[in-house]
Amino acid sequence: MSSSHRRALDAPAGELVVLTRSLVEAATESSRTSPRRRIILPLHKTEDEPLHRMFNVIQPDSYVRPHRHLEPPKAESWVVLRGMLAFFTFEEDGRVRDCLGLEAGGERFGVDLAPGIFHGLVALARDTVIFEVKSGPYAPANDKTFAPWAPAEDSPEAASYLARLREEYQRRSP
Repeated sequence: MSSSHRRALDAPAGELVVLTRSLVEAATESSRTSPRRRIILPLHKTEDEPLHRMFNVIQPDSYVRPHRHLEPPKAESWVVLRGMLAFFTFEEDGRVRDCLGLEAGGERFGVDLAPGIFHGLVALARDTVIFEVKSGPYAPANDKTFAPWAPAEDSPEAASYLARLREEYQRRSP
């Protein structure tokens, strides 16, 4: 399982994969050294599978550009297994619609989202681990539509946008 600057690790082999702490720890280590500061560990074996299951390990300084799954429409579910994150949904013009703190073991620990809604997240704790499920197949050309009002991941504006999202979460937190 080598990361070498990939977005995702290789799926574990076998018809039965036991989900273990050591499996998650290996992905966590890869997220720490990834230039994106996050990594996906898919559990589905191919991108053609109709149901995608994965661990997504995110560090607090990782910028996940807001996006939606519109063509084809895909619902998604996330469950926070470790750490904490701020989950956002957005209006078409970029205004924040929902801003939720999700925490492993907390009252709010996950979300299920209908297709076509702009969304994003910010890790609030080091080594945040999310279990994510969405429909496949995965085709990079049309899997997601990035929000036109949000800066590109590798742009100079990304860090300040990430900081603004954190501030929005802090402002709305109870």
